[in-house]
Amino acid sequence: MPTLRLTGICKRFGATLALQDVDLELSRGKVHALIGENGAGKTTLMNVLAGILRSDQGRMELDGEPYAPRSPLEARRHGLALIHQDLSVFPHLSVTENILMGMEPTRWGWLDREECRHRAIEVLEGFHHPEVHPDRLVAELPIAARQIVEICRSIVADAKIILMDEPTSSLEQRDVDRLFSLIREMRTRQITVIYISHFLEEIREIADEYTVLRDGFNVAGGQLNCVSNRKLVTQMVGRSVENLFPRHPPSKGGEVILKVNNLTTFAALKDISFEVRRGEILGIAGLIGSGRTELIRTLYGLLPAQSGSCVVGCYRLNVSKADPFLRISNGLGYVSEDRKGEGLALALSVADNMTLSSLSSCAPWGWLSRTRQGMATEKWMKKLSVKADTPMQPVRTLSGGNQQKVALGRLLHQQADVLLLDEPTRGIDIGSKVQIYEAIARCAMENKAVLIASSYLPELFGLCDRLAVMNRGRLSNARSIEHWTPESVMQAAIAGGG
Repeated sequence: MPTLRLTGICKRFGATLALQDVDLELSRGKVHALIGENGAGKTTLMNVLAGILRSDQGRMELDGEPYAPRSPLEARRHGLALIHQDLSVFPHLSVTENILMGMEPTRWGWLDREECRHRAIEVLEGFHHPEVHPDRLVAELPIAARQIVEICRSIVADAKIILMDEPTSSLEQRDVDRLFSLIREMRTRQITVIYISHFLEEIREIADEYTVLRDGFNVAGGQLNCVSNRKLVTQMVGRSVENLFPRHPPSKGGEVILKVNNLTTFAALKDISFEVRRGEILGIAGLIGSGRTELIRTLYGLLPAQSGSCVVGCYRLNVSKADPFLRISNGLGYVSEDRKGEGLALALSVADNMTLSSLSSCAPWGWLSRTRQGMATEKWMKKLSVKADTPMQPVRTLSGGNQQKVALGRLLHQQADVLLLDEPTRGIDIGSKVQIYEAIARCAMENKAVLIASSYLPELFGLCDRLAVMNRGRLSNARSIEHWTPESVMQAAIAGGG
């Protein structure tokens, strides 16, 4: 008998059917991959299972008994724990308080702080992450470390079924390996895992069974070892995706548009020097905490530098002053790794987000013209294949892939000469990745310079002309991509040099 059975699950949001007659069976002690494009219904299904949403139709059974949780707390009491794609940590609380939230041990009716700390340390030991100290405030942690806190909270719940929605989207490879070791241990303890990921290599490594959702329907499923990656992709997107990375002519050595010399910050960066030419895509690899994100943010003026120089075209930037507005006027554009936290204004429309950094282009006499703004937005929506009803649709209602296209469209609208992209495809589906890769390649062919910081090596090897590696705040020499291998990149990331 399956440990969890779903029959005919439907969920509607207004006129949109998010889930349509979804059937699913989970076996005890198995890892079940739930895959599909953004907007396919995966997260909605997880929220129904976790008690965040109530289904409109259908039936759920847990160990043969009816299961219909009215809240996340009730779901947790039934043994289900959810690791959210969009982190649900409390920044103002400590790591320990976040991990034990709702499960705090007590003694004589009083909170047992020592036992709380002991349990937090016990589960954190599985990751050996120096930044995640049990007493540290979560607000002080980078995105990747916060994701580890979220994972630990579900592990410490001692759940029978753990729902993992993109748990590795911000993790470096060594933390992914540790997570997979924990999942394998869960399997031996007969814990069932539903695993959502857009990385097929991860699914291959950890999952036993799979279900594909497309447009709210489950369109395929079975044993993972009986299906090829090509077949999976076709099932996910409804069409064949032959080449994930677009072919673009290699850089022909255009003029240097971005030149950085001896850039040093007070903590993260040490004596960074490199240059990027027009028509070139330069990749920055490195482990989380190596300084690659700090480099991008310093170039964009979100963080001040202590010393060094940065020249964009004919503009010499004042690196000691954090001034993103001035960087925009100098020709720089930035896509943040934290799409929802700082990359987009979620309450505003697609049009407002896409034109936000260059509103003057839609305000010929100092007044914003909604007609001009709408026309400009429609042009970029069409070029980037953004799925939205109108330019006035709130950006929060779009899927993650479409939100990321809007963030990239803002750079194209402002006509940035240098695109600074930090994890540009984090947490989005394969179909959207292909479209974003094509847009990045077009930017290079249109003589723009692109700087990509990414933890996903296939992305860097598939797109970049040259690659450099960050290690503890230092940047290796940038070399042609043909001179690197995944092994040499990891060696440079761990040991330096390169």
